Amino acid sequence: MSDNGDKNDQVYNNSHRAFLQSFLSRATLTFEQARPIVAAIEKAQAQDGRDIQSADITEQDVSTYINVTNAAISPFDLEIRDTLSQHDRTRIYALVNVSSDSITQLATTHTPDEIAFVKRCLDAMFETNNTYRSEVLAVRSTEALRLAKAPAAQTQDAEGTQGATSQSLTMMQAQRMLQAMVDEGWFEVSKKDFYTLTPRALMELRGWLVETYNDDEDERIKNCSACKAIITMRCPDLDCSGRLHHHCKRVAFRAQNNNERCPVCKTDWEDAPPVGEKGAIQNRRSTNGTGASRRSTTAQTDGADDSPNDSTGDEG
Repeated sequence: MSDNGDKNDQVYNNSHRAFLQSFLSRATLTFEQARPIVAAIEKAQAQDGRDIQSADITEQDVSTYINVTNAAISPFDLEIRDTLSQHDRTRIYALVNVSSDSITQLATTHTPDEIAFVKRCLDAMFETNNTYRSEVLAVRSTEALRLAKAPAAQTQDAEGTQGATSQSLTMMQAQRMLQAMVDEGWFEVSKKDFYTLTPRALMELRGWLVETYNDDEDERIKNCSACKAIITMRCPDLDCSGRLHHHCKRVAFRAQNNNERCPVCKTDWEDAPPVGEKGAIQNRRSTNGTGASRRSTTAQTDGADDSPNDSTGDEG
């Protein structure tokens, strides 16, 4: 890393502009992807001709670039944020729009009917497939395609009212839109064909998700008690709001003198119900043959008899 004075006193310059440009050309960067970018920028700016390598760049160096850049772009409602992957704790950085209505930025490239379809998919993730007993927080591809058809109330309203909400998409249009959401970095799809929000989408839409799906009586969007990011893992007590990512459990329990208890209600953390795809599989198996399932069970587990990708959804 170059030594151009106190790093904390850096001002926004061409180095930071180049760093920002790297985010404009891709949806996200991991720390390992950011290191060669910062190294190349520092090497170009070095006054003594030092050969700066990726290995020379630390997380603090990247954080310094981010802090200076964020100070410059904050008036434009932009911010470089970071989070840990829910799969493997890889640190991920993304340039996000921090305005509360960031979902509307889709309107610049997609039609109102396409955006309405995406919102129906989000409703399926965070309402239909996010119940008291089964927090799947994902939508299977077959279910997503069924959502191509707009609800009858919306179609009737659209036929009778000028400028009203949405019309249905064809199956082909819905497939293209789902692929577009993956290509644009909003959705990711697992090996078992479950669509979920990407880390970048969770960072960018966090405020919108909380505002849309949380209320005083039902907190559907919950955070990990350790890292405070949106959660995939629940407390064994179904009435408790405590949640922990699988990879955050060790950190949380170590902070409690290795007591493996929920950080919120202090219940022993044993047989915690899984959240995500594995929650869908478990729910399918537990209700198989009983005929008793919640309204979301059939939709969220359709065709999901095999265990999902091990990296998606964890068990306690």
